[in-house]
Amino acid sequence: MCEYYFDGRGKAFRPIVVVLMARACNVHHNNCRDMQASQRTIALIAEMIHTASLVHDDIIDDASSRRGKDTVNQIWGEKKAVLAGDFILSVASVALARIGNTTIISVLTQVIEDLVRGEFLQLGSKENENERFAHYIEKTFKKTASLLANSCKAVSILGCPDPVVHEIAYQYGKNVGIAFQLIDDVLDFTSCTDQLGKPAASDLKLGLATGPALFACEQFPEMNAMIMRRFSLPGDVERARQYVLQSDGVQQTTYLAQQYCHKAIREISKLRPSPERDALIQLTEIVLTRDK
Repeated sequence: MCEYYFDGRGKAFRPIVVVLMARACNVHHNNCRDMQASQRTIALIAEMIHTASLVHDDIIDDASSRRGKDTVNQIWGEKKAVLAGDFILSVASVALARIGNTTIISVLTQVIEDLVRGEFLQLGSKENENERFAHYIEKTFKKTASLLANSCKAVSILGCPDPVVHEIAYQYGKNVGIAFQLIDDVLDFTSCTDQLGKPAASDLKLGLATGPALFACEQFPEMNAMIMRRFSLPGDVERARQYVLQSDGVQQTTYLAQQYCHKAIREISKLRPSPERDALIQLTEIVLTRDK
């Protein structure tokens, strides 16, 4: 069950970013491009924490497909799927403990706390329209960006003693992570099921108002009532989808993602030039233009 998602069909986006960040920080510190074994382990742990969160998300969402195939809960049932997600997390925790660095353990266990808090934020909703967007960005940070931010920070700590570099790594991961999720939320409206490998418009069906829907509210205030009832009435999902596509919600969310990517580029550009640093800059463009 645990091997099921580790089939090489995922994007491996997080470990790629972490490996590039490790090398970029190593070059910056002592002009050495080699990666330490402990830094490589962080990249593996990042993907394991991410995968465990997918298993648990699919249970919470009662999802039937992921990465173009049936979900773990669909095949083995909910109870076993919960345990599979827990098991992946426990193996990641053992790998983390073996690194033997208490600072690193503290940085990465923060991710697991953030994931749980982010999931609770997603289960709640804000009545106040002004608070709603801040709630959405905070949820996005905790559920998606914290993993990237803290994994990047962890490899920078292992590769370089300078706290300024640790903050650069953290801010890069945080901003790219938020942009990545904003584009994910856009693709839920603009991409087809075949491209995504999971059902399109799934956020609305789950009762979630993401960036495009929140921006669309400004042009179609009648969406506020739909958001408060979590798109639960017959026809709500389709009507909300049409409102989003008629509004500039998709464009505004994409623009916001661009702003976060610009911040990430500003941060990473402070490091000494290297092929890895340049790759991290290019990666922001890939985040913005992907279609799945």
